Amino acid sequence: MCRLLFILTLLSCHLVFSQSEQVANDYFKRGEFEKALLTYQKLNEKKKSSKYIYKIIETLQQLERYDEAESVIRQRLKEINYPGLIVELGYNYQLKDSMALANKYYNDAILKIDERPSYTYGIAKKFEDHSLLEQALKTYQKGMEINPEFNFHMQMARIYGEQGNIELLFSNYIDYIESKPSFLSNAKRAFSEFVSENKDHENNLILRKLLLKKIQSNPEPYWYDMLSWLYIQQKDYDKAFTQEKALYRRSQESLSRVLDLAQTTVKEKENEIANTIFSFILDNSQDIDTRLTAHQYMLEIDIENADRKKFDDIDTKFQALFEQYGKFEQTIGLQIAYGDFLAFHKHQPKAASDFLKQSLDLPLSLFQEAMVKLKLGDILVFQERFNEALIYYTQIQANLKNSTISQEARFKVAKTSYFKGDFDWAESQLKILKSSTSQLIANDALDLKLLISDNKDEDSLQTALKLYSKADLMSFQNKNNEAIALLDKILTNHKGESIEDQALFMQAKLFEKTNQIDKAAANYEYIIDNYRDEILADDAHFYLAELYQNELANPDKAKSLYENIIFNHEDSIYFIEARKRFRMLRGDAIN
Repeated sequence: MCRLLFILTLLSCHLVFSQSEQVANDYFKRGEFEKALLTYQKLNEKKKSSKYIYKIIETLQQLERYDEAESVIRQRLKEINYPGLIVELGYNYQLKDSMALANKYYNDAILKIDERPSYTYGIAKKFEDHSLLEQALKTYQKGMEINPEFNFHMQMARIYGEQGNIELLFSNYIDYIESKPSFLSNAKRAFSEFVSENKDHENNLILRKLLLKKIQSNPEPYWYDMLSWLYIQQKDYDKAFTQEKALYRRSQESLSRVLDLAQTTVKEKENEIANTIFSFILDNSQDIDTRLTAHQYMLEIDIENADRKKFDDIDTKFQALFEQYGKFEQTIGLQIAYGDFLAFHKHQPKAASDFLKQSLDLPLSLFQEAMVKLKLGDILVFQERFNEALIYYTQIQANLKNSTISQEARFKVAKTSYFKGDFDWAESQLKILKSSTSQLIANDALDLKLLISDNKDEDSLQTALKLYSKADLMSFQNKNNEAIALLDKILTNHKGESIEDQALFMQAKLFEKTNQIDKAAANYEYIIDNYRDEILADDAHFYLAELYQNELANPDKAKSLYENIIFNHEDSIYFIEARKRFRMLRGDAIN
């Protein structure tokens, strides 16, 4: 019992003590320095600590009671001979405008490293605490001269960054990587703040020069890795590929990095270099999965850029791959891609369904089976056989509960119900998906729910919303011109209704898809001019900026639109990307 009371008493004292320290810190933050000083002094009387001594010194300096602060510092120096206190004494003289004495004590502190090199970090950190960056650098440099085993390149790089000396920032990080290659990923994150997409930017040129110099003097794999990363930031994918080939030929272990680069080029629509990289993968890989992935990406690039005249050639390529690799569970991704090609490009949905139903007879995993059924459901929606599609989507939900693909199937159930005009059921499913673990699905669900809830009660017959969902279905069916015409009908007959901006936006995206860039821009402009306070305003700004930047060769207008997102749409999902592109167009170093 006595022991329990003793423990409770200790805990109570610790709690009171912690609360007192928090009170002192709160006083300090609010600028109530007299109260903060009194509280810190009481804490130090109860339990003498360097932490409280430094807070007492800092508080006295805030109150401009420099002589008292000096007395505290000198008394503490008598108790412990720690060089950080000498820095503190020098800084106190600096606050009194006695720079000669301040510099004397700064130099005295640095000289202490000769006596004990292990003081280096503590002295330098105290200089950094007072923004005395030159003295901190001098300290780190002296410490490494005395003891070559010390490595303060990372701390020095950070200081050079604060000073704006980018070349020394890069070179110190590079020196740190040389001693600790595992730091490479962290260095990339640090460098991303200083390089841009502009390959001619001064910072990019500096980093490139330093890395090439390292490759010449010490051709370690991590320098090729870093140089490849720089080229990717610059979207200079040919040169990045050169570095990745060099890395692969040194190790001959894995093509995963080359495949990652290829996938990046696909995402960036750099199809020519993507095909070159995938061809290299096919020439050098014996792994069936890697080869199939490369073949599938190359086919998807062909499909994306083909007109109907080339579809038979693409079909022949699919058949040749099935002949080579077979129609087994290992090629299920290729089989799904072929079903998609038949339905959505050759417009042969029955042939696509028959083909994929044969795939279901294979000994597939539950996930593979779900992927096939997901595509079968999409093909049935394409044919407007909604109830049959719902059966497949529902089976996926039942077989793989709570998985991402199950959530995707639920979203497709909602979307299919929306295509049918069953808006209430669709909305009920979308409410569940708002909290989906997949952010993409959650965002799509929220967008569709808002569309339905904002427009289903506009009129009792829901005429405009039904027309809009029909146009959306036509877009899904790749009937782009028909969808554009139907949206024109909405814009004529339902002008001024809440659905107008949604119709303008969908039509703009379809204009982009059909390469009617000027019409797309006009729609975005109309949304910006007339719906600036509505939910699609930031979308219109961003996509119009993209058109001006990439299609209409007007970077100044693009920059203005990105800037508008930064200052007027801080909560937009495009905010980070808009800021990045604005800074790039302005010529900033920051990515």
